[in-house]
Amino acid sequence: MSVTALAAAGICLAVLGAAAARLTPGREPSPLCNRLAQDTRVRTSMGAAIQPGMSCAALGEAIVKATAGSEPGRRTRAQAQTMKDVLFALAWVQPKNIDLDPALRVPLATALADYGPDLHEMLAGVDSEYVLKAGHDTPRWEAGGTYHLSVDHTVFRATLRALAEDPRAYALLRSAETRAAAERLAALPAGATGSELLLQPTKNARAFGILDAVAVAVAVAVAAKSPDAPEARKWHATVFDHLLTERADHADQAAPADHLTATWLQELKDTPGPARADRLRTQGVDMARTWAQTRGMDEQTRKDLLSEVENSALYAYREAKP
Repeated sequence: MSVTALAAAGICLAVLGAAAARLTPGREPSPLCNRLAQDTRVRTSMGAAIQPGMSCAALGEAIVKATAGSEPGRRTRAQAQTMKDVLFALAWVQPKNIDLDPALRVPLATALADYGPDLHEMLAGVDSEYVLKAGHDTPRWEAGGTYHLSVDHTVFRATLRALAEDPRAYALLRSAETRAAAERLAALPAGATGSELLLQPTKNARAFGILDAVAVAVAVAVAAKSPDAPEARKWHATVFDHLLTERADHADQAAPADHLTATWLQELKDTPGPARADRLRTQGVDMARTWAQTRGMDEQTRKDLLSEVENSALYAYREAKP
């Protein structure tokens, strides 16, 4: 089964999910703001930023301010700890299926997207440091002049799924991963060979495969709530609209990472609307192909690499699919 064939699988899953949902009792409504303002650790991390009676939208804005660094890629110990506390607090309330308050989705995605390197590593799930430091009581750590965080993959994926019900939130996270993937490909030394050459593009593909599975999970949920196909198409269309706004930021950039990002977004834009969902699922392969061409990679090496990248995306998708 190729990566491009995942679209059909996603549609089938959505239909099956809708049928199952009709036989499943409705979920209890989520508590106000998912009880984030009442969580002991979140209250300790955010202090006076949490005000009595604040709305969920105001709480979301406060979380963005409390977790954002003074400049991109730079966060303090307290900011990283707040982000970790918020992510775990969500999962403690509803560990398997987070019914996230709609007003929190975009703000929390905005906050998480600001942690691009950490988001990338948690999506890929292969860095031992991120695996070992994913526990609730394991603190954030400093490396490269900033503080990093990790959370258990079950908590992380449940949160991603909850955020992604808002297509704007999903687009924010996908854009952050696109930038992180491009930066890591561009940073590979010109003389890299063997496993050093293969590791990063396959990690990128794993990350995109997880995000593809999240998109299918949303399709299942949309189908359950409204069997009308236009609703799923509307979700995808909104995702694409927000992804393609990135083109203006990366157009005609000479930096290798910006070139990779701009090329991918242009390819997505040039893809006819009905085929864009399929094209999104080949992002890891498409970005790796552009990167290989830019490096002047020989045909056989490129062919072997792209095969590994495609398999990596497929395995990750199967691992995380609903």
